Amino acid sequence: VQLVESGGGLVQPGGSLRLSCAASGFTFDNYFMSWYRQAPGKERESVAAISRAGESSTYADSVKGRFTISRDNAKNTVYLQMNSLKPEDTAVYYCNAYRSSWPVADYWGQGTQVTVSS
Repeated sequence: VQLVESGGGLVQPGGSLRLSCAASGFTFDNYFMSWYRQAPGKERESVAAISRAGESSTYADSVKGRFTISRDNAKNTVYLQMNSLKPEDTAVYYCNAYRSSWPVADYWGQGTQVTVSS
């Protein structure tokens, strides 16, 4: 099982980034997909989640209206489009795959750094 994030980097406030998470080794469309982030000295927090078929999504209040999660089940990939970035969005962003049916499974990527700074 692998989740490989990409697309992080340094961006100025107000800028945009698109994160990607390529999945392999499991049946992608059986899993809810999420993005989490962890800033230095803070706990990991949920940013956005998307249902297995992509018809519904949820967002943290802090990113609503700025971030959009999407998935392409044909490509086994989930995305996070981040617009109007703020310095407080600086964190390591992690991709998560979760299956709620038995046997429950929970996979994590290695993370990608996003730094918002002028």
